[in-house]
Amino acid sequence: MKYVERVLQPGETVEYMTRLHWILYLRAIVLLVLALACVIASAGVAQSYVVLALQIAAGVLVVLAIVAALGALIRRTTTEFAITDRRVIYKAGILRRHTMEINRSKVETVGVDQSILGRMLDYGTVTVRGTGGSFEPIPFIGEPLRFRSHITAG
Repeated sequence: MKYVERVLQPGETVEYMTRLHWILYLRAIVLLVLALACVIASAGVAQSYVVLALQIAAGVLVVLAIVAALGALIRRTTTEFAITDRRVIYKAGILRRHTMEINRSKVETVGVDQSILGRMLDYGTVTVRGTGGSFEPIPFIGEPLRFRSHITAG
């Protein structure tokens, strides 16, 4: 059972849920491309010691890519964003959990920051500010403008 489903109050319904964008996997993708480049480069080299060095580099890059991909996968699957008819809910983490909730009636502003790449791929950082406090910026949210629209529509 998801965290959001466990913390719903009686009669409260989820209006919108989103997740972190796939861009979290970019580091793993880049490392895999570099590993592939090392393998391709080793095919065109005649010296055996250079071939061995390139193959070792490719192996190390693949291991680093796997570690990066696993980290991104864990981060993406353990982070939840939900907008209910009453609250905005954010939960991150598995062993060390971080949660924030704010009543929708207490939301003053919702800020969205997107880079050029973020606008092209539809991800960004959302900051929800409430009365008497603020939400911390939450980076890499998929469809941040839609997320903001659901918060402000209530």
